[in-house]
Amino acid sequence: MVDLDVGTVRRMQDEPGFGDVLKHVNELARAVRKTGGVVAWTVSPVHSPGPHFRELYGDKTAEMYEKEAISGEAATVSLEMEVMPEDIRVAKEGYSAFFPGKCSLHEQLRVRGVDTVLIVGTVTNVCCESSARDAYELNYKVIMISDALKGHANGLHEATLATIFRNFGDVRPAGEIVSLLNARG
Repeated sequence: MVDLDVGTVRRMQDEPGFGDVLKHVNELARAVRKTGGVVAWTVSPVHSPGPHFRELYGDKTAEMYEKEAISGEAATVSLEMEVMPEDIRVAKEGYSAFFPGKCSLHEQLRVRGVDTVLIVGTVTNVCCESSARDAYELNYKVIMISDALKGHANGLHEATLATIFRNFGDVRPAGEIVSLLNARG
C-alpha cells in the first residue's frame, strides 16, 4: 500500500474514481489478511525534498511536501485506510518502497517469507512504478492492481500498467485478485 497518507488522500479525494481506489485497497487488505498474507503500508515523510526536487517541481510543490512532512500528514496513513495492528508500517526515503537502504520493507517481507507483492496506492506512475520495478529486481513476483492505483493523469496510469505488464510483472483488477485469494482461503 504505497503513499496513502493523510496529505495525499486529502489532495486526491476529489479526483474522479479515487473513492473506488480506496475501497479496492481496503477490500484487498481484508482478503490478504484473511488468507494469512502480509499487509504493508508505506509512507514518505520527506523532511526535505531531494536536491533537484525544487527545480523539477517548483517552489509551490516543494513547499507543500515540506509542510506535510512537518505536520506529520506525510508520515501518517489516512484514517480512511483499514490499518490493523498486525500490518507492517514503514517509511520510505524516496520514491520506491524497495530501493536498498531507503526503506526496510524488503527485509521485513523476506523475514516473513513473502515472495509476491501486490502494488496499490499513489501515484501509479511515480512511487508505485518505482516500487514495482525495484521489487522485481529483488526477485519478487509483482502484481499491479489496476483499479487500486491512481496516476497523475489519464494516460500516465495506463502507460505504467502497460510497461509493468510487458516487462516486470502482472496487472489485474482488485476483484479478480480478491476472488483468487478467497478461493485459497
